[in-house]
Amino acid sequence: MESLSSRNGRLLLVAVVAGTIMLAAHAQAAIPGISGDFAAGVRTFNLTAKSGYISTPDGGSYFMWGYSPDPNGLMQYPGPTLLVGQGETVRINLRNEIYEPVSIVFPGQTNMSPPTGGLAGLLTREALPGGEAVVTYEFIADYPGTYLYHSGSRPEMQIEMGLVGALIIRPDGYDPETNKIAYNHESSAYDREYLFLHTEMDPLFHQAVAAGCMDTIGNTTYNPVYWFMNGRCFPDTVLAAPYSDLLPRQPYNALARMHPGERILMRMIGAGRNAHPFHTHGNNFLLIARDGRLLSTDGGVSGADLAVSDYTQNVLPGATHDAIFEWTAEKIGWDIYGHDPGDPLEPFEYAPDHGKPIPVDLPEQKDLTFGMLYSGSPFLGSFAPLPPGGGLNLTGGYWQIWHSHLEKEIVNNDLFPGGQITFMLIDHWDVPIP
Repeated sequence: MESLSSRNGRLLLVAVVAGTIMLAAHAQAAIPGISGDFAAGVRTFNLTAKSGYISTPDGGSYFMWGYSPDPNGLMQYPGPTLLVGQGETVRINLRNEIYEPVSIVFPGQTNMSPPTGGLAGLLTREALPGGEAVVTYEFIADYPGTYLYHSGSRPEMQIEMGLVGALIIRPDGYDPETNKIAYNHESSAYDREYLFLHTEMDPLFHQAVAAGCMDTIGNTTYNPVYWFMNGRCFPDTVLAAPYSDLLPRQPYNALARMHPGERILMRMIGAGRNAHPFHTHGNNFLLIARDGRLLSTDGGVSGADLAVSDYTQNVLPGATHDAIFEWTAEKIGWDIYGHDPGDPLEPFEYAPDHGKPIPVDLPEQKDLTFGMLYSGSPFLGSFAPLPPGGGLNLTGGYWQIWHSHLEKEIVNNDLFPGGQITFMLIDHWDVPIP
């Protein structure tokens, strides 16, 4: 027999899913992050390693460490996304309020200056506990792309505890309005970009650290039961503004939105110790870059001429992957807008299917089971009557689930749905996307 607490937990999960989907109209369509202070060609970031607790959708609260962009603020998981320009000198000043030495390393950055301050560690200089001493890291951002940064001190523990983040280097010529490119070639042009930073968590690991029993941790028995995108498990992955303040230490959602015909840049990062097969529904993506380098025969001069079309990207530990996703409804056999044959074409509409009705006879309402994302109409941006209480699709869009292709990674502590699940919401061109 199912327990009352189990039933209540499932009802709560359904309510949370419904509420977060209703809020998705406010999703952020550009990657949020911080740009630091820029003066005399140097972009400076001040980070502080702190401790705190994050929330999971099943009611869990877990002790974490994280980088904070505010010395008087909260830690965040993952750390703030650092946004810089190609050719800039990047300077990171790190303070430490955790009780053991911490540091930062920047994989993929080859033009590094020797760090200063702190204590010499195994991989780099480390910031000592106490919050006063500062370690400064500096490099020239030579190559555009998507990168990871993480602690270089006891990384087997401190990365698990949350000391990770994303670094995005914009290429020369990038303009947020007129020239959105990920690399120095038009093949990397896009309309909107989204970050998907993948991690996992073993709660026993974190409970041991919180209790001061780090010596009891055995990495050979590591057993994650939570899987995150941008520091959140589903349904929190789609919780968007203005209610994202409910997760002050987990500020980044993972909901993607687009109009038909737009090019979406997917920046995928493996920030944990496991590989995560990220699966996109609706269409293949085109993988254009790995680890901050275009898939090219000549170093990027000809663009991403070695790009790979696929529908699942195995996001590897420590690796980054950049891909372009497009969706136009081309050749699906009917007109997604529900036009009459004489109506004008929509942008990017597939002309041979213009005016063709959906090629099935829809049953009557009494014969239907209504999902929460059904608008009542099969046509994009359209609505039709639904039973009372039915329908949470506020824009009449098409919702396509994007998720890990490992069954164990789409649960929260063995309860489905959860983990690495998010959505791509395709909206009609008349629906503004912020």
